[in-house]
Amino acid sequence: MLIVDDNDDAAEMLGMLVEAMGYEAVIEGRPADALKRIDVERPDICLLDVGMPELDGYELARAIRMHPIWRRLTLVAVTGYGQPEDRDRAIQAGFDDHFAKPLDQVALAQLLAEHARWKRTSE
Repeated sequence: MLIVDDNDDAAEMLGMLVEAMGYEAVIEGRPADALKRIDVERPDICLLDVGMPELDGYELARAIRMHPIWRRLTLVAVTGYGQPEDRDRAIQAGFDDHFAKPLDQVALAQLLAEHARWKRTSE
């Protein structure tokens, strides 16, 4: 799983949470570098902060969706923007799901477990 957040502390905390749930986490602080890491790490899921400088999470999601190999990645927006219109904007940008900060840990665990079940049955 790739976590992209320009806030180092937030990224580390999310990484520790994901690892405590039994998943491997790779953290990247810059969206442009994240695009390179996707090729190397080959994650199934990307948890992307939305409010980042240079390239925001919406633009990053669109860039991922345009790539022929990456377009099937599960993309989850992790953001401080939690209004219904923010969720709609995330879905329109190509995200599969939207989590407002602070994260609902139970909902995240359910999403990751569902993804793991889906992956096992589709292999």
